[in-house]
Amino acid sequence: MQIHNNTLITECSAYDFKEMLERKKVKSWLKSVSAFANTDGGSLFYGVNDDGIIVGLENPQADADFISEMIKARLDPVPEVQLIPIEHEGHTLLEVKVKAGTLTPYYYYQDGTRTAYVRVGNESVECNSQQLLSLVLKGTHMT
Repeated sequence: MQIHNNTLITECSAYDFKEMLERKKVKSWLKSVSAFANTDGGSLFYGVNDDGIIVGLENPQADADFISEMIKARLDPVPEVQLIPIEHEGHTLLEVKVKAGTLTPYYYYQDGTRTAYVRVGNESVECNSQQLLSLVLKGTHMT
């Protein structure tokens, strides 16, 4: 992560910025956690707007607790995640660092539906059938 003039460099395959934690629309960010776990890993930075400007979080501890609970409740299997608070010029950010998983596919689960996501450029997108098959084979250590 590089910070220049209170701004993070751009969103990319490995970074996703979130100005605040969406508590009512958890899919908006849990799909990124799924995508990072299913591809090469990556980080969500909370307290950073879409332009990369650091705005900080009001209650990073409550946000970290909620993130942890939602990952355990809505992702299967549960990916390896680190929650890292970052202080920068009076603002507190929260990095959610997702490790590339070995038990792929990592599904987002809600209302009886399971959906796997992958990272394509700077977006998290739903897997197509070929990507899903590839993730299943990877998770079972087959080619």
